Amino acid sequence: MSFLKGWSDKRWVRMPLGFLVTGAASLLAFHVGQNVAEVAFGGGKAEAAAVMAPVAKPVPAVAAKPVDGPFVVKSILPINEPIKFGKFYWDETRAPASGKLVVTVDLTARVISVFRDGHEIGAAAILKGYGDKPTPTGIFPITQKDADHVSNIYDAPMPWMMRLTNDGVSIHGSKVEKGYATNGCIGVPDAFAEKLFRIASLGDKVIVTDGKTMQVGDPILAGEHAS
Repeated sequence: MSFLKGWSDKRWVRMPLGFLVTGAASLLAFHVGQNVAEVAFGGGKAEAAAVMAPVAKPVPAVAAKPVDGPFVVKSILPINEPIKFGKFYWDETRAPASGKLVVTVDLTARVISVFRDGHEIGAAAILKGYGDKPTPTGIFPITQKDADHVSNIYDAPMPWMMRLTNDGVSIHGSKVEKGYATNGCIGVPDAFAEKLFRIASLGDKVIVTDGKTMQVGDPILAGEHAS
């Protein structure tokens, strides 16, 4: 009885060392694979099995569909030098006889461009406003036309005037020379102003930016403005 009692109180068991090692290796092999057990207990050299990941087939590139429409640049005038003050270019041969008209003005480059159905038909150097009377940027519809307009603020002639804002900012004929400026208007050579005046309609859009450039394929107008 005393032997059995001591046995149950101490609850220890002697096991051969080889049995312990073998059991531990079996557990490792069960949980993490036989190779790990071999490295830990058997001195063997484990080599990871190569796993072949599925190779994705290349997806052929889909060429972007050319964008078409009256407000996408289709051609530009072949002008290979900066436009000098007082000079302009006008050539309607690349454009259809009729189509949507849109005008762009880049204040940084000091250039105005006229597009019909996406084809540039006219370009000229401009005068712009500075200081406390800068030329505003934005998209403006032509709201009034007056070939013989005189400013009621400055009492100055504004021939071939095409109004853009309620406070008087307009495109009009000017003496476009270096050193001159406007009070916020876009001044263009008189002959250019006349050509634009004769083909422009009320509601045609004028886009005034400060440094934006475009190339063939770029949209001139997008979204709600392209209508």
